[in-house]
Amino acid sequence: MTNAPITDPRILAGMKAQLGTRATRIAAGGKRLGWKAGFGAPAALKNFDLAGPLVGFMLAEARVVSGDAVSISGWKKPVAEPEIAVYLGAALADGRDMAAVARAISGIGPAIELADLDPPPEDVTKILAGNIFHRRVILGRCDGTRAGALLDGLVGRVARSGAKIPPISGDDLEANTGRVLAVVAHIASTLAACGEQLESGDVIICGSVVPPLFLDVNDTGLSFALEPIGEVSVRLMRD
Repeated sequence: MTNAPITDPRILAGMKAQLGTRATRIAAGGKRLGWKAGFGAPAALKNFDLAGPLVGFMLAEARVVSGDAVSISGWKKPVAEPEIAVYLGAALADGRDMAAVARAISGIGPAIELADLDPPPEDVTKILAGNIFHRRVILGRCDGTRAGALLDGLVGRVARSGAKIPPISGDDLEANTGRVLAVVAHIASTLAACGEQLESGDVIICGSVVPPLFLDVNDTGLSFALEPIGEVSVRLMRD
């Protein structure tokens, strides 16, 4: 990941379109929630020739209470991603100072993102302009004792429609996303290059801790426990 100015014309064009959409939605009454990282897994970075994850936004209207149901009827390619959520207690003008990035993080917790990969992810500019397929986010408890994104001793447990996936712990929690601190720094620097910045109160979801889970007609729900912090879950419905 890099904190250098954005020189990739795909990202510049895509972020301009995306932030324009965000501004329009906020002007229409949308409430700021935070930001998201996407396509930050090593294979995705290589495939799209990226220096770091793509950056998208989250508004409060996309937030779902843990345990509630979400209808994915009509979604073309629904996907669920268990993620680490970072909560900011201070603004970040950019991501150049990693110590400042750590100080700005007031806690972490579990999250699940729901996305719909439609159209297929092929063009970086279009992916960004479409806000990286973001549809819903489920947030859990924020553990304020883990300021600075302290992950020591955490274990992630994912259950898909009741079937458990092998637990994730230690460095494996960041193997698919990159280091949480580096993800936050990258998002801060990307936004700074686009005339935006991270604010106190923002929530950042840092990418799926496991390969994205593509949902099918048999899927009824997903849960993600980030032990010992807590668990989030979502029920899936089809009208």
